[in-house]
Amino acid sequence: MKLHELADNEGAAKKKKRVARGPGSGKGKTAGRGIKGQKSRSGVALGGYEGGQMPLYRRLPKRGFTKPNRLEFAVVNLGMIEKFIAAGKLDAKAEITEDLLVAAGVTKSKHDGIRVLAKGALTSKVNLTVTGASASAVEAIEKAGGKVTLLTPVAAAAE
Repeated sequence: MKLHELADNEGAAKKKKRVARGPGSGKGKTAGRGIKGQKSRSGVALGGYEGGQMPLYRRLPKRGFTKPNRLEFAVVNLGMIEKFIAAGKLDAKAEITEDLLVAAGVTKSKHDGIRVLAKGALTSKVNLTVTGASASAVEAIEKAGGKVTLLTPVAAAAE
């Protein structure tokens, strides 16, 4: 095979539509924009304009509120902790902290803390130190013979 024999697969490369290149192209003169009017001009943004009628985004009510200083927790399920213990990435005998969970790759980052939820089964006896845990998760950990220590959220302590 030589360089001049290389070619794309059939239908892989689509030719660019070249407008305003003479009458023979089929898209000459007005370049497919019709005659006159706002849409034939350049720099037109008709986004939400409805011809003077009250636009949809202003007719619909604004709902809800996002608290600016809210706390965001990384969520970890019991099933994931068990999976990482089984894989040998976490040591069930040692105390499992938030930093260890991040280092093992259970969650990418801890945000304002890690909250443990009860999804999945936990069979290992573990000692967890996390910012939050659901009541059912605490119950499941204690049922397996483990213990949960809850920390105060970092952002809340700073205020």
